[in-house]
Amino acid sequence: MLQLPYGKGFIPFDEAGAQVLTSRVGELKAGQSGRALVRQALQNPIASPRLCELARDKKRCTVIISDHTRPVPSQDILPELLAELRSQNPGIEVTLLVATGFHRPTTADELRAKLGGELFAAERVAVHDCADSQSNVAIGALPSGAPLVIDRLAADTDLLVSEGFIEPHFFAGFSGGRKSVLPGVCDRVTVLGNHCGAFIDDPCARTGVLQGNPLHRDMVAAAKLAKLRFIVNVVIDDDKRTAAAFAGDPFAAHEAGCEFLRGYCEASADPADVVITTNGGAPLDQNLYQCVKGLTAAEAAARPGGVLILVAECADGTGGDGFYNTLKQCESPAALYEQLKNTPQNQTIPDQWESQILARILCAHPVIAVTRPALAGIVADMKMRFAPTLQDALAEARRLCGAGDAARVAAIPNGVSIIVRPRA
Repeated sequence: MLQLPYGKGFIPFDEAGAQVLTSRVGELKAGQSGRALVRQALQNPIASPRLCELARDKKRCTVIISDHTRPVPSQDILPELLAELRSQNPGIEVTLLVATGFHRPTTADELRAKLGGELFAAERVAVHDCADSQSNVAIGALPSGAPLVIDRLAADTDLLVSEGFIEPHFFAGFSGGRKSVLPGVCDRVTVLGNHCGAFIDDPCARTGVLQGNPLHRDMVAAAKLAKLRFIVNVVIDDDKRTAAAFAGDPFAAHEAGCEFLRGYCEASADPADVVITTNGGAPLDQNLYQCVKGLTAAEAAARPGGVLILVAECADGTGGDGFYNTLKQCESPAALYEQLKNTPQNQTIPDQWESQILARILCAHPVIAVTRPALAGIVADMKMRFAPTLQDALAEARRLCGAGDAARVAAIPNGVSIIVRPRA
């Protein structure tokens, strides 16, 4: 019996005869502490001098750190990173710059929990604000033509360093590395330019794809123009503990981490008539906005016209009125997709990428949501179908796909952690 994560619990599924697609991230077991792994990575950087050597003659250093939305184990990374940074230059002025990207500001309590009380009290911490034009400065243009406007604390420093973690990302390929700069510490004009309709429409803007990905190309250019010099990125296990660490050149170290993780995340799939997916349970299935990520895994595993079933509690509902209303008010997913993919780059609006990806999925696949009954009307407004139970959803999916009991079924217990590749 397969247990499908749903909120803080599970929904059972008898997978007999179904194709089950899982990552092997659960096999990642570190033989030593996270701090020891980070320390070893710092002592053996990839394609770069050690951080202590880079910092030796510098007066100021800005370290870009993750915000409250990312499960980066900063208490493993930052003590080791700062010790290495100061080992040959104890007087270097360090600022920890929180990469909020397009998110709300991280609170003091969230920072204290993330960094630990001692580190939070000892270090200078600044929180990036993408909407504050006074704190951001233009430093160039990206290959796409979008202006590159970044936080002054990242632009006006002698050494720019970042922490992060690497996981599959549903349109940037992977998280980590260059994403600390874009979107991490960029002005909203740059983030919106990068997340434009034409880029989201590109067939290379998919989970696990870096080669040819236009969002990745702009992000790499942003990191180079910002002079990001050194990174420490980690891979985390199912319990969000550090399982591997990669340090050094921002691009070579990130690539090494991506290739390491790819070996655990990729799964080959025979295109199915019906694909069941989840967002990995709470907190990632907290709303429909977040659950678009899990649906992209199902999209990759389904045959053309196959039916997708999303199993998600969505305790917080839709995840935003803008996202909800865009789907509710559109004439059809196809019309919405055409509108968004053809929206000029300089007219991109916040969150349109999430609406665009969901519209893309709905153009090709019926989607049935197994979620709280209170959301039945909202699910219908957003051009999806509601089912109160997984059994009801499967019966409806078998009918819709036209294969009945002969339907080929696939199940993805965690659609956020997997890179699905159709089997040739």
